[in-house]
Amino acid sequence: MNKKCFLIGYIVSIMLCSCTDDSEYVPVINNKIAIGKLIFFDKSLSNPIGQACASCHAPETGFSDPLHRDISEGAVSGTFSSINSPNIAYNIFSPERIYNAKDETYIGGFFLNGRSLSLKEQLIHPFISAVEMNNGNIANVVSKIKNSSYFSEIEKEYGLGKTDKELMSYVADALAAFETSKEVNSFTSKFDYFSKQLIKFSDTEKKGLAIFQGKGKCAQCHVLEPDARMGKILFTDFSYDNIGVPRNEKNPFYNQSKAINPAGANFIDLGIGTVVSQTKHNGKFRVPTLRNIAVSAPYFHNGLFKTLKEVIHFYNIRDVNPSEFAAPEVLENVNRDELGDLKMTADEEKQLETFLGTLTDHYRK
Repeated sequence: MNKKCFLIGYIVSIMLCSCTDDSEYVPVINNKIAIGKLIFFDKSLSNPIGQACASCHAPETGFSDPLHRDISEGAVSGTFSSINSPNIAYNIFSPERIYNAKDETYIGGFFLNGRSLSLKEQLIHPFISAVEMNNGNIANVVSKIKNSSYFSEIEKEYGLGKTDKELMSYVADALAAFETSKEVNSFTSKFDYFSKQLIKFSDTEKKGLAIFQGKGKCAQCHVLEPDARMGKILFTDFSYDNIGVPRNEKNPFYNQSKAINPAGANFIDLGIGTVVSQTKHNGKFRVPTLRNIAVSAPYFHNGLFKTLKEVIHFYNIRDVNPSEFAAPEVLENVNRDELGDLKMTADEEKQLETFLGTLTDHYRK
């Protein structure tokens, strides 16, 4: 399926700032951003204490796991979910999940399997999840928020919540403000400066970009068209794909208790197929942004591949030399149009990897 850039003109206006270029960035709700950042880095909001949002989504790795673990460990030692901690920079640009009947794919939603429809819903989930921050329920989270050093700031900004649910909505709103800020979505990669004609690419980077657009077919899903509203390239169309990733035999989720993983070693991650209860979408996960991809290893929903070199080689020859890789974890719905036999040479694989390195934020000339 050759997906088009369905989202041009569609992505909703959820940014809280104007950022048409670095000099024009104007935060609209400074205090909410500051509160959200305090919450994001607060290790006292887990059970037991010691786990913050930033524990699995650190700035230095594009807001992904700073330890580059296949699967991030939860607040309780030895607890794991089934899925890799993704880079959440630029996450806020995803629209609420819809179905695009023309291309037969879901678009948008949050988490790699799209199980949360909106950003604020997604932000609440980790606090109560047993395999993440393990608070059990919203009331336990709210109790900790009320004891925090910044609770008075929340009251000043939002007023006093009458219910736990209302106060938790303030927490989610502040976190959303922080995740919407320029600190999380800076658009400061070498590619951004190149796009503004402020710097030049090396010959290798230029060749890699050409491969990205052409032979590598990357741009068919990691689109290069700017978002119509903000004029920025997000390197994703927010669609869903089964790209034939093999099972990660080292995934610690297989060894979790039956309360967490009833299927044990027989667990198969069906991606959004489970969320929407439609078998024709089994094995599909949301196309991630490629911004900060060079610093946010490991890759894919199960953290199977540890380097970009492995990822590119897999995309290139998956169907040509299948003996080099295990079978796909989910055999149905595998995308065989846009990857698997790209006919890239070894040099072209390296050139593509070099180009992807230009997508890391905080480039210094």
